[in-house]
Amino acid sequence: MKLLTVTVPCYNSQDYMEKCLDSILPGGERVEIIIIDDGSKDNTGKIADEYAARYPSIVRVIHQENGGHGEGINQGVRHATGRYFKTVDSDDWLSEDFPRFLDLLEECDRQGGVDLFVTNYHYDHADGKGDRSINFSNALPEGRIFTWAETRPFRPDQILMIHTVTFRTELLRKTGLEMPKHTFYEDNYMVYGNLRDVERMYYMNADLYRYYIGREGQSVQEDVMKKRYMHQIRATELCFMAYHLDDIKDKRKKSYCRHELFIMFGIATLFTRLNMTEEADADLEKMWERLRSYDWKWANYFRKKSPLRLVNIPGRKGAGFVKVAYNISHRIVRFN
Repeated sequence: MKLLTVTVPCYNSQDYMEKCLDSILPGGERVEIIIIDDGSKDNTGKIADEYAARYPSIVRVIHQENGGHGEGINQGVRHATGRYFKTVDSDDWLSEDFPRFLDLLEECDRQGGVDLFVTNYHYDHADGKGDRSINFSNALPEGRIFTWAETRPFRPDQILMIHTVTFRTELLRKTGLEMPKHTFYEDNYMVYGNLRDVERMYYMNADLYRYYIGREGQSVQEDVMKKRYMHQIRATELCFMAYHLDDIKDKRKKSYCRHELFIMFGIATLFTRLNMTEEADADLEKMWERLRSYDWKWANYFRKKSPLRLVNIPGRKGAGFVKVAYNISHRIVRFN
């Protein structure tokens, strides 16, 4: 059995996927790379097959009809043989810290294993402006396995995104979450939906994941995020309804999950309301109605009692708060 499965979902990725794959290959035989060719129309499938032929004991390829990024993750989990599981998007890459990461993951495994291994990520912007690292040294202990009781509060710019996490494969299969097809931003659900079962963790304070920002048409571009606001709403609903917050008895875990939901609600609300249309505002209100029917207490908290109440104020006044909130958040983290 391999130590780690790295799944690389690819759709028309011929121009950049090789940089991604080459950054994972230094893991050698401890790693299994599963390339998901998601119905690509270019040479993605051919390049993937060439890597599999060149590295038959490391690389596997799954060709599928287009199902979106989420179905790529689903396929990776279904076919993984590694004890741990990580997703790397085809336009991103891993740093030279990858072999050291594997050493630490291996050591954790010898000590009984972890449910979640956390690393930092680094924003790499195409124009070189706003590049920065997101690390968790203020919130997570370093150099040892720990539990939620030993964690500290996260800052607003800190969230456990898919770039930061490596899960125990058995945990992913136990929770049995299926990512929705043809839905963007579903990776938030992949992370949040599995946190309920996470107990043992390890944090490596290194910028393992290099997150590229600036490719034309990328899902995190501002115009694209505004256009796809219903995907944001859908992903946020999935997270909120993955489990009831009050079912989490560990106070620190519950506090973090509330923090992550707050960030996701904020992003979904901002990019929906930035459209400045009655239709978008109506879709947002329908979201709150659905969430109140699932868990009135916490839906009401996020909608009316948290700072999000300001960006949910209807009309021009609320739109003004939205613009201010977006500009502030963009300065804190230049996420597009």
